[in-house]
Amino acid sequence: MSHQQDRSRPSGSSTALSEAYDTALLDLDGVVYAGGEAIGHAVESLAEARTGGMHLAYVTNNALRTPDAVAEHLTELGVPAEPSDVITSAQAVARLVADQLPPGARVLAIGGEGLRVALRERGLVPVESADDDPVAVAQGYGGPDMAWGRFAEASYAIRRGLPWFASNTDLTIPGARGIAPGNGAAVEVVRIATGAEPQVAGKPLPPMHRETVLRTGAKRPIVVGDRLDTDIEGAFNGGVDSLLVLTGVTDAAQLLAAPPQHRPTYVDRDLRGLLTGQPEVTSAGEAYRCGGWTAAVRGDGLVLEGEGEALDGLRALCAAAWSFAGSGVCGLETGKALAGLGL
Repeated sequence: MSHQQDRSRPSGSSTALSEAYDTALLDLDGVVYAGGEAIGHAVESLAEARTGGMHLAYVTNNALRTPDAVAEHLTELGVPAEPSDVITSAQAVARLVADQLPPGARVLAIGGEGLRVALRERGLVPVESADDDPVAVAQGYGGPDMAWGRFAEASYAIRRGLPWFASNTDLTIPGARGIAPGNGAAVEVVRIATGAEPQVAGKPLPPMHRETVLRTGAKRPIVVGDRLDTDIEGAFNGGVDSLLVLTGVTDAAQLLAAPPQHRPTYVDRDLRGLLTGQPEVTSAGEAYRCGGWTAAVRGDGLVLEGEGEALDGLRALCAAAWSFAGSGVCGLETGKALAGLGL
């Protein structure tokens, strides 16, 4: 399906998603792991999908680590991966920079080793100071211990008129202890100090999709993610289908309020959703049915009646809310309808 599809309800699939699509483009933080530890059911679900012939690629906006380090970590968690299976926003931003600068150009790297390795891969020379004669600035996530002085270094260079590139602008990043500031928060620091605007490569923007297609060769991909504004919008912009898993930053209330570009094709609790079909949501007058549940808009709120699998109730609620909102954003009261689902 393309992004011209009907975005008024989640889609159904009569076959397992791992059979309907040739490649899963999986986000990492909040999907496969959180805080370095595997998310429940991730390891065994990915193993089964791989055994069934699905190609697994790991597409992350986190520019901190190199593909080698990410692949090693995944393998240690029980998800065998090669560096070539990993696509990072550092690689996407490095290609974006290299498309605009000559080989050997010096680039002030504000971030971690993943950014420096990606810049070198594209024939660029990362430097550490605004006084090292850089011709551009590239910024990526540097981890929770990144020194404040690095943002100052970026500001000095950008205020001299150098072009500024950012790997991604995710404001938050999920971890073992909760949600922490992401690279987007760091980009805002530099933006405030300089008044400048970076060129951004990561999800949901086209440079990341381009990098992913170039490196995976996927023909029938499905994007799997936990964020509406990066993973799902990136799939929308790329014209490919998506699966939202509820193991990261997006909760059920946020999903119900999603505008069209943030509405996933499918929704499931976790990566076990790759191994099954997806139930169809049907309309019955102004109500929507999925499994044993019926959802509708009454007055200024959503109502849900029935029983059964909680996710079916959520899918029915999505159809009711999205149909009501059309191309806008749902402004309905959702708390009572969600209360009985435990999501």
